[in-house]
Amino acid sequence: METFEQIYQRAAARKGGEQALESLMPVTLSRAELAQLDDSRYLAQFTKSIFQSGFVWRVVEQKWPDFEAQFFNFEPETLLLLSDEQWEKKAQDPKIIRNLSKVMTIKHNAQMIYDLQYEQGSFAQFVAQWPNEDVVGLWQFLKKRGKRLGGNTGPYALRYLGFDTFLLTNDVWAYLKAHNIVTATSATSVRALTEAQAAFNQWQQQSGRTFSVISRTIAMSMGDNVV
Repeated sequence: METFEQIYQRAAARKGGEQALESLMPVTLSRAELAQLDDSRYLAQFTKSIFQSGFVWRVVEQKWPDFEAQFFNFEPETLLLLSDEQWEKKAQDPKIIRNLSKVMTIKHNAQMIYDLQYEQGSFAQFVAQWPNEDVVGLWQFLKKRGKRLGGNTGPYALRYLGFDTFLLTNDVWAYLKAHNIVTATSATSVRALTEAQAAFNQWQQQSGRTFSVISRTIAMSMGDNVV
């Protein structure tokens, strides 16, 4: 397996030097900062990522202020007071993207967050305390307990929230397969996630860099994104 330094130097050469590469790196929050986020922001980002999946991201961004207004700024406890008829009515509002099945994920994921508030004090605390060496375990939790948070949707939402996670993008997955780091054929299989986590843990121990930076560096080290 290549060292992170080898990957980093190749990515830097492709991007015009280390300074240029560093300017492309994602920013993450500390665990203390993640714990201070309001739980509504987790539900909001989960919802945004769900609506962006398979849709034009720009349209979701344009309509997002109306989403916030329509769904009470994504306060889980308030949303859970709505009747099924009220949910159906909201899903028909032209100010948002009218997709009943995706709208109903808000109710389901609000319930997940509300349940974790009862069990852990807050959903934010729950996320902030998740073991760093097992971020794929959090992906699997969101897939199991949440609605439409499997695949890359949950991980992307976590990244946008500032949680330190790698992503199995096309370029990252291609790298892991090309270097025989993962042996599974599906990026969503338990074996693939376990193998990927082990590799990222090793690279993090070598470099002291975040999973987010390591993941982005791998993506920049191969594929068509040469600058």
